[in-house]
Amino acid sequence: MTPDRRLTLFHAPRTRSSGTLMLLEELGVAYDLHVVDMKAGEQRQPAFLALNPLGKVPAIRYGDAIVTEQGAIMIYLADLFPQAGLAPALDDPLRGPYLRWLVFCGSSFEPAVVDRAMSREPGPTAMSPYGSYDGVLDAVVAQLRGGPWLLGERFTAADVLWGMALSWTTMFKVVPERPEIMAYLARFRERPALAQVNAIDAKLAAEHEAAASD
Repeated sequence: MTPDRRLTLFHAPRTRSSGTLMLLEELGVAYDLHVVDMKAGEQRQPAFLALNPLGKVPAIRYGDAIVTEQGAIMIYLADLFPQAGLAPALDDPLRGPYLRWLVFCGSSFEPAVVDRAMSREPGPTAMSPYGSYDGVLDAVVAQLRGGPWLLGERFTAADVLWGMALSWTTMFKVVPERPEIMAYLARFRERPALAQVNAIDAKLAAEHEAAASD
């Protein structure tokens, strides 16, 4: 990585951007961390809105490239650093399932989970982006059943995305603790990169609390 093309992650600790932070640790690449103070509303200021008009983290910048949305960031970074082996190659039979599950998380799983958490009906089948909550959950569980990872023996960037998503949703009880899910999460929580992310986020949160109390 050349000095003029540093990779920067715009991150808020203990949010969905922690998944991108974990991916960077799994990739083993150098990066700069720009901490976005969500409580102070930094994500709604013009400087950040120029990166992501929706005012959300994560966002990354690499040279002149800016990428937002978790799934897109995972695809971009894993392809950018293929030496880590976290993305099947274009001609690999696993490439299709890999892309499917990276996109499925944001396009079907998250809408289903949010509707369930808000006690909302999914809407008519022809209009719903996911069909039914039970159908989405059953599809995820069926995929995990092959284990140990989402695509079988190979750990990929898709596992970073799903490990984080299932960790949060089971913790907040919007996804049930099905045996397949909990066994998957037990393996996920043993990843050294996750321990590193938890340490970074804990340090950043403590520093923020200390600064706020001054």
